[in-house]
Amino acid sequence: MVSAEFEAMTTLYQVMPEIVAEPLAWGGYEMENDTWFYICRFHELSEDIPDVSDFPALLAELHKRGGANETEFGFPITTYGGRNRRTFPVSKSWEETFSKGLHNTFDIEEETQGKPEEMTSLRKEFVAKIVPRLLRPLETEGRKLTPALVHGDIWDGNASVDVQTGLPLIFDATPMYAHNESYIDEYVKHYPISAQQISSRV
Repeated sequence: MVSAEFEAMTTLYQVMPEIVAEPLAWGGYEMENDTWFYICRFHELSEDIPDVSDFPALLAELHKRGGANETEFGFPITTYGGRNRRTFPVSKSWEETFSKGLHNTFDIEEETQGKPEEMTSLRKEFVAKIVPRLLRPLETEGRKLTPALVHGDIWDGNASVDVQTGLPLIFDATPMYAHNESYIDEYVKHYPISAQQISSRV
């Protein structure tokens, strides 16, 4: 898990060092089994969340820079959100990567909660019908998605403000190359929503 955190944050730092604390090292304790550490450059953080006036633009820049030379979606290693693994296999199709990642998420849920009939049915219908109806139009009839490097778990607990620079800092990422995270109104001013035409109801 710690090695994945190091690789994840290194990937983001190499693309957007101005908003990521530099990862320095990771390893295990010699005298304590199953005890690990992750070290990054120290930044004093405020108790504020990033300002909406500049944070969406910085996220959009991360997505643009990180996706500039990428042709495939997904991420080559398994990352972790807390204790939960996140696996999004590498593929040239966002629908394929997302569907397989969703299957992995359902697998984790079933490992911990069992396989209730309702959830099994929901899983089958969601992956077979809803995902294709939402995502396939983004990559058909001449439309094309460009993979963008995304943080993967952006919320106010994974972002803060550097006291010295006043710039946002992001951490605890579960990154992947994905369809850009276009769910913030201010964000779409800097990275437009993909065109899509969905004729059928979900």
